[in-house]
Amino acid sequence: MNSMGVRLLLRDETLTARIIGEIDHHTARMVREEIDSTAQKVKPLRLCLDFSEVPFMDSSGIGLILGRYRLMQMWHGRVVLTSLPPQVEKLVELSGLNRLVTIERRETDESHE
Repeated sequence: MNSMGVRLLLRDETLTARIIGEIDHHTARMVREEIDSTAQKVKPLRLCLDFSEVPFMDSSGIGLILGRYRLMQMWHGRVVLTSLPPQVEKLVELSGLNRLVTIERRETDESHE
């Protein structure tokens, strides 16, 4: 019923992953595999996870973010979360992930393509 996916864009040293749809334990694996497959090839310095099209996320999304954080640590890169819906941002803060990753508010250049 809900279409799920991820669109990846590499620009300079930044890999942007625009996640589309709800993130739960069924969909998190597919998103993780797509992001990791591309990230392993390009080894970006910055991984930007765009949540502008994510209406819902459960704790599987926390695992998704944490796993990408660990992956980026291997390459001395960083993870940036953008366009977090309020419910998702609250989950990120409650989990403490906001101390590991950078959260950028909606006024980013990413949406002006």
